[in-house]
Amino acid sequence: MALTVLVVDDNPRFRTAAAELLTALGFEVLATAADASEALAAAVRTCPDGVLLDINLPGTDGFVVAASLTGVCPSAKIVLTSANVAYVPAELLRRCTAAAFVSKEELAAADLGRLFRPGGT
Repeated sequence: MALTVLVVDDNPRFRTAAAELLTALGFEVLATAADASEALAAAVRTCPDGVLLDINLPGTDGFVVAASLTGVCPSAKIVLTSANVAYVPAELLRRCTAAAFVSKEELAAADLGRLFRPGGT
């Protein structure tokens, strides 16, 4: 059975590309979301195994959304991503509820199966 994933990013082209990559890698993309409220609604509806979550979202950031998603679907493994790696605060990464961080540039090469698998990281 394929691991299920929710993709959250405000850029529609990235959402599509990420969903296509994940599908090609054998994941089942249950939904995509453009912002925090869509992400939370999709997580409640689908309770995915994993969430690929952009750090830079409109109105809030991925760190806040990660904490909310963990409350809604505690078993979901959250993998944060960003194109602006230089602006990702290392301290926030260490303290947040996400399982991992992967830059958008390195997403295709990352071992996403290990990162999203329950108990993995």
